[in-house]
Amino acid sequence: MLELHSDWNNDGSKLTRKFEFKGFLKTMSFVNAVAWEANRQMHHPDMQVTFNTCTINITTHDKGNTLTEKDFILAQSIDRLF
Repeated sequence: MLELHSDWNNDGSKLTRKFEFKGFLKTMSFVNAVAWEANRQMHHPDMQVTFNTCTINITTHDKGNTLTEKDFILAQSIDRLF
């Protein structure tokens, strides 16, 4: 397994992490950066966005919502963005 920040939760079928920010624009900047990186990798997470938080869920949908190496690679990339 690739090294991920300890805030990632692995329930066996998805990786989840909640990111907190100081305001809306910082939250949206992060969301847009994640979207750009996810599209670059062609692996798209589910994101729930509020004023100052973004919760990301990563799973491989085309493998029956299971975890694959792609999920860990994307999570590691997201860690670098934060």
